[in-house]
Amino acid sequence: MDLLNTLVEKGLRRELPTREEALAVLATSDDELLDVVAAAGKVRRQWFGRRVKLNYLVNLKSGLCPEDCSYCSQRLGSKAEILKYTWLKPDEASQAAAAGVAGGAKRVCLVASGRGPTDRDVARVGETIAAIKEQNEGVEVCACLGLLSDGQAEKLRDAGADAYNHNLNTSEATYGGITKTHTYADRVDTVRKAHAAGLSACSGLIAGMGESDEDLVDVVYALRELDSDSVPVNFLIPFEGTPLAKEWNLTPQRCLRILAMVRFVCPDVEVRIAGGREVHLRSMQPLALHVANSIFLGDYLTSEGQAGQADLDMIADAGFEVEGAGTTTLPAHRADAAAAAARAGGVCGSAAGSGGCGPADTETSGCGSACGGCSGHAGETPVPAQAEAGEVRSDLVAVRRRGAGTDIAPNA
Repeated sequence: MDLLNTLVEKGLRRELPTREEALAVLATSDDELLDVVAAAGKVRRQWFGRRVKLNYLVNLKSGLCPEDCSYCSQRLGSKAEILKYTWLKPDEASQAAAAGVAGGAKRVCLVASGRGPTDRDVARVGETIAAIKEQNEGVEVCACLGLLSDGQAEKLRDAGADAYNHNLNTSEATYGGITKTHTYADRVDTVRKAHAAGLSACSGLIAGMGESDEDLVDVVYALRELDSDSVPVNFLIPFEGTPLAKEWNLTPQRCLRILAMVRFVCPDVEVRIAGGREVHLRSMQPLALHVANSIFLGDYLTSEGQAGQADLDMIADAGFEVEGAGTTTLPAHRADAAAAAARAGGVCGSAAGSGGCGPADTETSGCGSACGGCSGHAGETPVPAQAEAGEVRSDLVAVRRRGAGTDIAPNA
């Protein structure tokens, strides 16, 4: 197929596809699906080989969020029966993180519900980062605390944070339809603050909220323009007790096309299969590893994923290998530029418009704590059949009752 050959060539050169090409990926037929995955796989292997990076979520503060994000089980007014607790102590968070690291996780993502942190919260998270790094040599720490105020990204960097997550989630055109208490521009501003402070920018999306193909392409192009090093792709789980409880719009084939489109638009970044993979990809999860190079290990923020050992077995059975702590995830051209930006504590080249560490040939030079997809919580697996649109399927989502904030051992 000429389209796929063109996309592979562009991906190997880090050249941005046209919008028409990105949309065409989403419009491919099921008969073409394996060809689409194979083409995206060539780009993935060029920049990341057969390595899979494991990430582990620690929910520092669960529920009771004042923001109204329609997709989130922790939102204001949510009736989802999730765990609710205030801040974990640094030693509790470190103990939870250690379980993920022992399971092979290279990065620990510290997430807290809320609009954004106070300076006291930032100091508290700084103590937690120190505790985790003292116990786990070489581990990366990504903070995900919502909207940042001036100076907070720098404080997190100085405390030892390596990255900051804040997802755009959907296109600017449709953002107001899912959240009223903050804006799309607020989210962009936080990603830019993190980038400017020298933190690795982690920002992604949630698919399955009723968005159009154009919306998906818009948000992925925006993520490329922001020069995110890591792009988590979450698949909405319609959590009972939230406004989107009846939004079942995804199939495994649709999920694979979305991942492939993200890989073609962002060829040299860490594309992460995040929340919802167990529910929506199901038995197709191993195929998705040919496109994405990163996953979350074990459970998510408020729901349960498949067993950590099942993740490890899946990776090995599919012919991939877990990325070791001594391996640099990003390709050299991105890793070197990111390191320079971190040392400078300033804006990375492309974010400043100079093209320093950004992708080549770009078209344009409150809750917020959705590191694994605030709504993209993974569900119980296996799932016997595709849910019907307009139907509440609480049986497909297992609320997390173990790990952080409980006395039960985590799933890692």
